[in-house]
Amino acid sequence: MRPIKRIFNLLKRTGAIRIFIAYLCVLLIGGVAVWLIEPGVDGPFEGFYFLFVASTTVGFGDIAPVTVIGRIITIVVTLIGILTVAMVPGVVVAYYTEYLKIRENETVSTFLEKLEDLPNLSKEELEALSDRVKQFNKKR
Repeated sequence: MRPIKRIFNLLKRTGAIRIFIAYLCVLLIGGVAVWLIEPGVDGPFEGFYFLFVASTTVGFGDIAPVTVIGRIITIVVTLIGILTVAMVPGVVVAYYTEYLKIRENETVSTFLEKLEDLPNLSKEELEALSDRVKQFNKKR
């Protein structure tokens, strides 16, 4: 349960949760519309299922739109699904990259503060600082 909560918090923090909720609303509204328009769709859940399968581009083929309006709804929801699948990971990766930059900058600023206070450091602190510089040079 913890990873799901972590993902939910990340989506909430980045604002991607709005994109996801909007996508679900489009699926629900479209599912009802497909149910009302398409003769082969037996209920709103089946319309939702069809649009979800279409928007994820899985396309099982067990339900297919036969009316023009049903096909247009399917196209629109499929495009929204593709865009959503492309946008949410992009938002999350951008957030994570920015987080790493901030964390790196904090580490560098802490390091620089210690360098400014070099004459006042104890022998142990100087050795620890020297070790960090060596580790930094090895990573480069």
